[in-house]
Amino acid sequence: MKVLCCGDVMARSGRRAVLEQVPRLRERLGLDFVLVNGENAAHGFGITAKICQTFFEAGVDVITTGNHVWDQREIIDFIGGEPRLLRPLNLPDGTPGRGAGVFRTASGRDVLVVHPMGKLFMPPVEDPFQATEAVLAKHRLGTTVAAILVDIHAEASSEKMGLAQHLDGRVSAAVGSHSHVPTADAQILPGGTAYQTDMGMCGDYDSVIGMKKDVATRRFLGRDRDKRLEPAEGEGTFCAVYVETDDQSGLASSVAPIRLGGRLREAAPWLAS
Repeated sequence: MKVLCCGDVMARSGRRAVLEQVPRLRERLGLDFVLVNGENAAHGFGITAKICQTFFEAGVDVITTGNHVWDQREIIDFIGGEPRLLRPLNLPDGTPGRGAGVFRTASGRDVLVVHPMGKLFMPPVEDPFQATEAVLAKHRLGTTVAAILVDIHAEASSEKMGLAQHLDGRVSAAVGSHSHVPTADAQILPGGTAYQTDMGMCGDYDSVIGMKKDVATRRFLGRDRDKRLEPAEGEGTFCAVYVETDDQSGLASSVAPIRLGGRLREAAPWLAS
């Protein structure tokens, strides 16, 4: 199976990058499944039903979110009726929506997506390790589902690494989101799970993690603390992780970062030396 996991979409520049690149990559790479983290897609804060629909129409199969999932209030009513939009898994019981789901590809294979959120330096949530274990207890890679993808939305790289190592050999891929910076550690862990600490941001990198750099910098200097951060709107870089899985085991057979457009040095499987 050929899978693409795309990093946090940041405002208009990120949306443009996703809408431009996802259809192209579906065709070029013959993708079976596309996951996008969309929690900052609506002007940097949350996501709307309309944006979700544009992503689905562009070829996105599932949208994950994170700590900004509720920033657009309309999403509270929408998320319960749209299984392809996931909120963090380990929120309290009774929270609208779902944090995991099984989705069928066009070829008839089932993909489980799990979306835990970290506890370190993040809003209060339940234990992501236990929450993920509860989902995996109901599914078996290579047997009940063809692939298992885990989007770990967390601030601390150690927490992302720890959870990925804990899941190694039981999921196809465990990739990180939230930091808005692509890490250089794409690898297949010893047990066969594809991993990258952070997929990076789909957005304008002439910024401070996607926000206009002048406003963000002044806030660090103690100035204009009451001024609202605004997203940068230059050309976006599309950041993602491409994973191929073994059809029998469901484990990863290859992993590669993708960076296209914008300011960052481009990377893609077809550019590898």
